[in-house]
Amino acid sequence: MRTRVCDLFGIEFPIFAFSHCRDVVAAVSRAGGLGVLGALAYSNEQLEVELDWIDQHVGGKPYGVDVVMPASLAEGSGMAGFDKAAFEAMIPERHKEYVEEVLTSYRVPHLAADAARHETLLAWTHGGARSQVEIALGHPIKLLVNALGTPPKDVVDKVHERGVLVAALCGSVEHAKRHAEAGIDIIVAQGSEAGGHTGEVGTMVLIPDVVDAVAPRPVLAAGGIGCGRQIAAALALGADGAWMGSVWLTTTESDLHPVAVQKLLAASSRDTVRSRSMTGKPARQLRTKWTDAWDDPAVSPGTLPMPLQFMLTAEAIQRIHHHAHVETSGAKELIGSPVGQVVGRMKSVRPVREVVYDMMNEFVDAMSRVCKLLDD
Repeated sequence: MRTRVCDLFGIEFPIFAFSHCRDVVAAVSRAGGLGVLGALAYSNEQLEVELDWIDQHVGGKPYGVDVVMPASLAEGSGMAGFDKAAFEAMIPERHKEYVEEVLTSYRVPHLAADAARHETLLAWTHGGARSQVEIALGHPIKLLVNALGTPPKDVVDKVHERGVLVAALCGSVEHAKRHAEAGIDIIVAQGSEAGGHTGEVGTMVLIPDVVDAVAPRPVLAAGGIGCGRQIAAALALGADGAWMGSVWLTTTESDLHPVAVQKLLAASSRDTVRSRSMTGKPARQLRTKWTDAWDDPAVSPGTLPMPLQFMLTAEAIQRIHHHAHVETSGAKELIGSPVGQVVGRMKSVRPVREVVYDMMNEFVDAMSRVCKLLDD
């Protein structure tokens, strides 16, 4: 099978795999798709390490990098003029107290005094994301993706000057049009079924609307896609390929916490929730006692705007992960993961290559069934 994006990137299958795990990224690209590394969680130094590793293990196949350049931050502060200390000063004491109340109620201990703490601001700001873009362009990437909002023109121009294509995610036709006007090459239309940050419009409605609005630009369909039949449906709606993230979380190559993996394998499509508890913006994730605690208006002080919510809870999440295996702690009840409604189809741990090939075989079967309907 061939679509425009297959020709653009020289890939065998129109499968784009978003993952924070380098092993998944390299495995998908080697299998004939295009892996995209989520850079947000990495420091500049670690991002260099991850991309160096991918360069050495991708077998010369194309891959991409995903950054986060949100349209706005807390207090409408935009992207410049605020540093980490300024953001930290904006976090109310009551919210800090609430975090400790929840962790205490589930018997989650503090980290050891000498334990390494994760970075809290990460690259949520344009300054942080710009440095990641520079690092990414120092590697042979073929695609640069922005996960939230339209990247600035100077960033788009710089990426294009390096011969790299630019994609951006959207959850509405209005967002898609802004991307197209800014010169974005590929629009990723993401329905509300997707894991992570999503809008409110479902995939089946969103994809054809975006395809029509930005034609002739290629569109990747995202949200609720995890098998060959769903890829066939996406292409039937006018998309040129599929963007998937959730389905890779339970692959052999995934580095997701083992407790979270087991929870995902046991979950149904009704076990996710679109919550602001993770970053301050609506993001679909596994429903847990942690999301319940933040989404209950009777007890929660409410979530904070991006990036404050993530900064507030970053160490708490680290504590939850660190103690999830301890029997005397209730951390297991709190541990979760961003994941889409397709989680109900994720029932076993399998290698990436097997997942990709099963998708393509099922895609062929689905298209054959449809073609027989036309023949009759």
